[in-house]
Amino acid sequence: MWYNRGMEALEPIRLTKDQEEAAALIEEWFLHLNNQIFVLCGYAGTGKTYLVDHVVRALGLKAGESAVFVTPTGKAASVLLRAGTPAGTLHSLIYTLEEEIDVNEDGEVVSERFLRFVRREKIDPDIKLIVVDETSMVSDEMLRDLLSYGVKCLFCGDPAQLPPVGGSNTLLTMPCYTLTQIVRQQEDDPIVRLAAMARAGEYIPIGEYGPRAVVISGRDFGEKERAHFLPKADQIIAGSNRLRGRLNSDCRRYLGISPDCKLPIDGEKLICTLNNWSKALDRDKTFHLVNGIIGKCYNVREQQDGLLQLDFQADFLPDVCRDLPVDAGIFTEGRYFHGYGDKACTLENGTLVHEKNYECLRRFKVRREDTIDRFEFAYAVTCHKAQGSEYDFVIVFDESRLFEDSSRWLYTAITRAKKKLIIVR
Repeated sequence: MWYNRGMEALEPIRLTKDQEEAAALIEEWFLHLNNQIFVLCGYAGTGKTYLVDHVVRALGLKAGESAVFVTPTGKAASVLLRAGTPAGTLHSLIYTLEEEIDVNEDGEVVSERFLRFVRREKIDPDIKLIVVDETSMVSDEMLRDLLSYGVKCLFCGDPAQLPPVGGSNTLLTMPCYTLTQIVRQQEDDPIVRLAAMARAGEYIPIGEYGPRAVVISGRDFGEKERAHFLPKADQIIAGSNRLRGRLNSDCRRYLGISPDCKLPIDGEKLICTLNNWSKALDRDKTFHLVNGIIGKCYNVREQQDGLLQLDFQADFLPDVCRDLPVDAGIFTEGRYFHGYGDKACTLENGTLVHEKNYECLRRFKVRREDTIDRFEFAYAVTCHKAQGSEYDFVIVFDESRLFEDSSRWLYTAITRAKKKLIIVR
């Protein structure tokens, strides 16, 4: 199968009234209606994930077999995996990666190879229900490909979150049911209460909101507080790239890394900023090195032609992706040196050079050729980059004023936190 993890038993929880209504509608849709789509919306704290697990069990379906759970990104899939739900990416379910190489009549390669996604002709016939989480991040083209199999699809999402960059998702504007009642277990959760205030566009006053959530002014969150809290945060969220860059520099300084050390060192937190679907992150090839994946780097080696080579481990996987060629320019000069799709060549002596370094290529045999990847420091990321992820301890630098839909920005940032939250205004 395209996943390899099982779902743990969940402790029985009494459904809320609107969860009961939603469950009844989903069961009626699945068993008796011909509509292929059911759209379930729900705000933070309303128990969407628990409800869907409950319905799957009530219908007699087996998660990971007759009912499969998918997300648009590997990062979002990891949230379900950590909750005990077997999950994979939409890409791994409905696409295969194929190489295309143009050759002449003599069999010689006349153009570079490239990878493309090809829709599978069919998926496992035992699949009766496809549950799509983080629906707002699904493109219309992918939606068409998914629906072409004729399998019933339950789409889940939070309509109050930010829309995808450069687009929108119309499914969440036409919900079959929207969960609004906060589940009993989270009624007193300060993070859920702050999220509800942000969603409603209410002003959130400075102050403490229980032992796990605080809103503090920037004046009171000075150098001493930053040096103490920033290195401890699981994720820092900013609005602007300018602030993001400054916070990343601060975090490295607080961790004792010299400002003269511009290149990443072993164990530093990086984020991938360029899709490379040809590079699998795990042995099962379920997850790939795509834009937004966060993890740690190891064995960083500076190479020729503005290149680095490093090993990378995504923060939700045990596997390590080794010997990645990486553009060093963003670290040394604040800009990328190499263009989209450029390649690096590993020579027979182990040196990494750019594909256009003809002098080196004439002197040495090329062992391997790989697309040049892009990474940046990820102690702090923008809200859009954090979307689809959850972290235990989040610090939000509130720059919601920079965005047209400020309430949605702040709501999305707040709901990245699971256990502890600091909002700096």
